[in-house]
Amino acid sequence: MSLLNYISMMRFEVFALGIIVLLLLVKIFSEKLNTSFILGFINVALVGLLVAGFIGHPHGNIFGRMFLNDGTIMLEKQIITFATLLIFLQANFWLKKQENCLEFCLLLFSVLIGMYFLVSSGNFLMFYLGLEMATIPLAALAAFDFGRMRSAEGAGKMILSSAFSSAILLFGLSLIYGTTGSLDFNEVRDAYSSSALQLFTLAFVFVGFAFKISIVPFHLWTADVYEGSPVAVTSFLSVVSKGASLFIFMTVLYRVFPMAQETWVHILVLLSAITMTIGNLFAMRQTNIKRFLAFSSITQAGYILIGVAATSSLSMASVIYFILIYTFSNICAFTVVSIISDRNGKEDIDDYKGLYKTNPLLSIAMMLAVFSLAGIPPTAGFFGKLFLLTSGASSGLIALIIIASLNMIVSLYYYLKIVKAMFVDKNESPIEKISIDISAKTVLIICFVGILAVGFISFVFEYIHSLSFGL
Repeated sequence: MSLLNYISMMRFEVFALGIIVLLLLVKIFSEKLNTSFILGFINVALVGLLVAGFIGHPHGNIFGRMFLNDGTIMLEKQIITFATLLIFLQANFWLKKQENCLEFCLLLFSVLIGMYFLVSSGNFLMFYLGLEMATIPLAALAAFDFGRMRSAEGAGKMILSSAFSSAILLFGLSLIYGTTGSLDFNEVRDAYSSSALQLFTLAFVFVGFAFKISIVPFHLWTADVYEGSPVAVTSFLSVVSKGASLFIFMTVLYRVFPMAQETWVHILVLLSAITMTIGNLFAMRQTNIKRFLAFSSITQAGYILIGVAATSSLSMASVIYFILIYTFSNICAFTVVSIISDRNGKEDIDDYKGLYKTNPLLSIAMMLAVFSLAGIPPTAGFFGKLFLLTSGASSGLIALIIIASLNMIVSLYYYLKIVKAMFVDKNESPIEKISIDISAKTVLIICFVGILAVGFISFVFEYIHSLSFGL
């Protein structure tokens, strides 16, 4: 394979690495950094990275099948890049006030490279390296708000939980190598016999993923880290990090452990029911908007597990489609939170009372976001959950569908509580009129269009479903 083909196969990784090198050179040789120029450069670079994903779709593998590339993987990387672009635009106002803006960008692209390798991995060694490359700089980003003790506390909890989950995962991978003699996905699949010891290894791998995706009962770190991190990092954790983990989670289950499908489907059904139920119950009690969205994201993970448990090309397409819709919904909500938090530091739900009278645009944006998260028609979230439930029903998961439907009804209570606070409740000292910068406005407009239009544009789901999933 020629060098050009290697670069084409690894375009996302090479492009992101090139941006990191350029940023390092700027840091070394520039005496005075122009923050606005750096932010503009990163925005353009992310757009270029997104466009590069549409130029040709090389399929194949390199490095002895350690690195894979196909239509699905390219799409997953584009979703990750698109979400990162929206989050970076959302954070522009906050970053302009940061002295270490360039360091934030370096850490962000370091995380992205790790996630790209994670999604493209065809070998457990590459998978683990990508996971750690993404996790370590992400913990540093969680601690980026140096003036707040909660930020350092959240980052500490994230490091400890990540270290614990990585240790469990690594122990499981060592047992996989010991029982199969390989770390290659295909070779592990061929040598896997569903013996008692090998099922034990699968349990360790499951636990490692459960921490990353915030599946109950491995979710306890989530709310504290989300609350302590800067809003941009919280948004990144809830959308990009969770999305990348779910993408590789499906790949590992479907391509490496099909022999144990009956076992892990039962585990997924149980965890899905518990996760969406516990997430709902805890979300009801939250008074901080970031903690509220943290438990909301845990609940959404429970719904996504329905699609993962359905084990079909339709279900995999439904999961990817839902993550795309979840990206619009969650980033829209976090953009509103970011705008309010950056201007006046208010993050409690009670602070949002009477918001519509002073900031109607922000109120409508948040209303659309929570409607989509709740799955209320005609938002895209309704169609996303409809496809997930349909894929689950087609695989005979009727009991889980009933539990999910009941949880969706319960979730209406706390989602509509936010809408009630903004549009109905009175506030003697409401949040003052806020001037929204152009980058945040752009994010809100894109999310508006995504939430209202993606569900009705059938081409989006048909394109995702048409890709070869290799199942």
